[in-house]
Amino acid sequence: MATQATAPRGISFLQFALVLQTLTIFLQAVSAGLLLTSSYGELLHGVGARVMYGASMLYLLAAVLAWKPGGGSVRPVRHAAGFLLLASVQVVLGIAHVPSVHLPLGVAMFGLSVLALVRR
Repeated sequence: MATQATAPRGISFLQFALVLQTLTIFLQAVSAGLLLTSSYGELLHGVGARVMYGASMLYLLAAVLAWKPGGGSVRPVRHAAGFLLLASVQVVLGIAHVPSVHLPLGVAMFGLSVLALVRR
């Protein structure tokens, strides 16, 4: 009986974490718009910031778990660590109310996350 090595049909934990991170960054842009137009926007943006930060930590965990057992490339770990660093800077800038850097960095983070997603 011959066996055939095939790739799994579902998405990996790493891909799931990256999709989740990308979605949470996008939702932060939506909640930023609500921040400007509604009374509950600040609450949504604050909660979303925590969720986005958690998603970035999950992405780093998934990258380490994908790299360590299989001995694969360390590149996803570097990318995930970079996203976590950017998320940390975003949180600090948001708390400090520095929108002139906070907003463009958020756009850059979304673009980089989509780029990482497309490259997977």
